Amino acid sequence: MAAACALRRLRLPLLLSAAAARRPPRRFLAAAAAPQFQYIVVEKRGSAQSVAVIRLNRPQALNALCDGLMTEVSEALDALERDPGVGAVVITGSEKAFAAGADIKEMQGRTFQECYAGNFLAHWNRVSTVRKPVIAAVNGYALGGGCELAMMCDIIYAGEKAQFGQPEILLGTIPGAGGTQRLTRAVGKSLAMEMVLTGERISAQEAKAAGLVSRVCPVDKLLDEAVSCGEKIARNSKLVTAMAKEAVNTAFEMTLAEGNKAEKRLFHATFATDDRKEGMRAFVEKRQANFKDH
Repeated sequence: MAAACALRRLRLPLLLSAAAARRPPRRFLAAAAAPQFQYIVVEKRGSAQSVAVIRLNRPQALNALCDGLMTEVSEALDALERDPGVGAVVITGSEKAFAAGADIKEMQGRTFQECYAGNFLAHWNRVSTVRKPVIAAVNGYALGGGCELAMMCDIIYAGEKAQFGQPEILLGTIPGAGGTQRLTRAVGKSLAMEMVLTGERISAQEAKAAGLVSRVCPVDKLLDEAVSCGEKIARNSKLVTAMAKEAVNTAFEMTLAEGNKAEKRLFHATFATDDRKEGMRAFVEKRQANFKDH
């Protein structure tokens, strides 16, 4: 009996090795397991394919943000966060609508108990917690949840005909995915209060003047401009870029004194990276830096 057990123990590694040899390479397994999306389209853009584009794809509903769509966005962001070749992400919609709001038909039957117990809309926040920079390329309507989604991104580029608004008050409710908070921080109390209390929209040009968006582009050039911005970001160290993003975001969470302390800690942390050494060495040697994300 002991001899038989010993023989089985000897044979087991051989059987496992043989099984492993028969498996397809891991990259093919990963490709086969890639999620199949119903409401979004994901592709890589740019000369080095370093910018991922997530396109909202519910044209019949003006890209209304149903639960399935936002779940797919979160899944895509999770995958792109792990992809070492991606340095920035662009979220966009169609020329007619970035996203015309949350899916009201899906939402209208919900009860308070369901919303509270299920922490309704909590998973939307994944857009704001991803560590890689995210750029919103907004054409057409960005209303309600669509405006909130754009504001979760780190940078907003707008097409000339884009419109931004928080019209939830007209439906007997209020913004629930950060609209009252991010809009106020972006444009100030007076304009935010006017938009939230009246439901009125502002144009791309007004959004630019108010500080909500960083650039207004021709409609047909918007995505290219956003991808170009993403490429510039992706050429830098991904590690240090994440630190820089974290430092800027602390400005919304802390006092000036606390924010300066946090910035100093992150600044000091860059001195532990190989990329900081390479960047400064390249500057002194008057050449292009070759970052390794270490």
